[in-house]
Amino acid sequence: MIQTKRLISFAIVNFLVIFLISLKAHAEPLKLDVKEHVLGNGLKLLMLEKHEAPIVCLRINFRVGSVDERPGITGVSHLFEHMMFKGTKIFGTKDYAVEKPLLEKEDALVAEIARETGKELHDKKKIAALEKELQTTRGRLRDLAVKDEIFSLYLRHGAVGLNAATSSDGTFYICNIPANKLELWAFIESDRMKNRVLREFYSERDVVMEERRTRTETSPFGALIEQLNAVTFIAHPYRLPTIGWSSDIQNLTKAETAGYFEQYYTPNNAVIVMVGNFKQDDAIKLIEKYFGDIPRQPDPPKVKTAEPEQKGERRIEVEFDSNPYMAISYHISGIDHPDIYALDVLSSLLSDGRTSRLYKSMIEGKRIAVMANAGIGVGRFPETFTFYAAPRAPHTVEEVEAAFYEEVELLKTKPPSEWELQKIKNQLEASFIRRLESASGLASEIGYYEIISDWRYINTFLEKVSEVTAEDVTRVAKKYLIKKNRTVAMLVKKENGESAK
Repeated sequence: MIQTKRLISFAIVNFLVIFLISLKAHAEPLKLDVKEHVLGNGLKLLMLEKHEAPIVCLRINFRVGSVDERPGITGVSHLFEHMMFKGTKIFGTKDYAVEKPLLEKEDALVAEIARETGKELHDKKKIAALEKELQTTRGRLRDLAVKDEIFSLYLRHGAVGLNAATSSDGTFYICNIPANKLELWAFIESDRMKNRVLREFYSERDVVMEERRTRTETSPFGALIEQLNAVTFIAHPYRLPTIGWSSDIQNLTKAETAGYFEQYYTPNNAVIVMVGNFKQDDAIKLIEKYFGDIPRQPDPPKVKTAEPEQKGERRIEVEFDSNPYMAISYHISGIDHPDIYALDVLSSLLSDGRTSRLYKSMIEGKRIAVMANAGIGVGRFPETFTFYAAPRAPHTVEEVEAAFYEEVELLKTKPPSEWELQKIKNQLEASFIRRLESASGLASEIGYYEIISDWRYINTFLEKVSEVTAEDVTRVAKKYLIKKNRTVAMLVKKENGESAK
C-alpha cells in the first residue's frame, strides 16, 4: 500500500511538473520568424533558419489542384505530379537528341490509332500495323530511358523524405537534403521547371488509372466519399475528385497536360519553402541563380464559381459489396472566417480521442459503431464539416445517423463545460505543436498554409483557438449543423440483387 501511494504521489508530481513546463513553454504566442523574398518573376521564397542539424527541408508548392480543373481534364493535376518525376532533357535519358523525335513519333502513332479506331468502318489491318510500329517505337524509347534517375540521384546524395502530393488546392513536392547538397537540389528542381519532358506519359496514365481503381472503384469508403463530394457541391469544383474521373484520365492527351503545365507551373504561381541549416543571404543568391531566369507567365485563371447556399437536405445511397458506411457533410465557412476556429474545436470535441463525445456515446456507450469521426476541411475556398461512421453489426447506418443528430442537438442546447472546452483546446494545441516540432513538419505546414491562404495563419492559430468560448461552439453548431445544410450519403450492401439497408 505504501509503495502504491508513493507511485501515485510521484505520478501526480510528474504531471504537475510537466503541466507547469507546458504552461511556461506556451505562455508566449507562437511566432515563426519566417523571412520572405520574392524574385522578379514572382516566385516566392519562404525561409526559416534552424541550425540544430545539418539538413535543409525543402518544399516546392504550386497553387494548382483539382479545384482548378474542369470536366474533360479532371485528374490532370495529379497526373502531372507523376510526370514531374519522369525527368528532363538532362535527367532520365541517355540521349535526348535521339529520344525527342521518337517521343514525337509515339504521339503521332497514338493519335493516328485513335482516329482510325474512331471511324465507323475502321481498318483493322491498318490499326494492327500502327500498333506494331508503336510497340517498336516504345521499345526504342525504353532503351533510351534512365528509369527514376532523379530519385536515384537524390538518394545517392543523402536526401530523404522524397515525395509529392496533389490535393484539391495545391501540388506539393517534398525533399529533405543534407545542407551541403543544397545547390544540387536547386539545379535539379529548376531544371524540372524549365526543361520537363513528358516521357512515359501513356504508361503513367495507366498507372493513375490503376491508382483510381485501388483508391475509389474497389474501395467502399473511397467510393462513398467521392459520391458524397459530388452531391455536396453542385457548382464549385470541389465536387471533382482529385484522382479524376475514369473517362477523363483515359482520354487525357499529352498536349492537354503540357498546356496545363504552361498555365499553372509558373514561377508566379509557386512557393519555395526552406527550413533548416542555411544562411538567408546565401539561400536568396542560390534561388536567384537557378530560378531567377524562369520567365514569369500570365497569372493563372482564378476559380470564380461559388457554391450557392444549400436549400434543403440531400440524400444518396451508394451500392457496394461491402459492410455499410455513412457520411454526412455540412457546408462551412472558409479559412478567412473567424468561425473556422470554433468549428475546429467543435469537431475535436465530437471525435478527438477516446474521451470524445462520439467515442464515449456511440462506440463505448451504445456500442452501435466501430468508427465515428468528424472533421473540418480547410482549403482555398469554403469547405465542409464531415461526419464519418461505420455501424457495428447488427446495428444500422440509420441508428448511427440518429445517434449523431442526438449529440449535435445536445451541443446546441447545452454548451460544453469549461473543463471539457479546455481539454479540447489543450489537445488541439498539442497536436498543432507536434506538427511543428521537426524542420520537415515546419516546412510542410508553412508551405501548405501559404498555398491555401497565408503562412501567418500558423502564428495566429493557437491564440484564436484559445479565444473560442463554449457559447461559440454552441453558436456554430446551430449555424452550420442544420438539416437544410447537410448531405447524407449511405453505403448499402447489395443482397440478391437488392439493396439492403
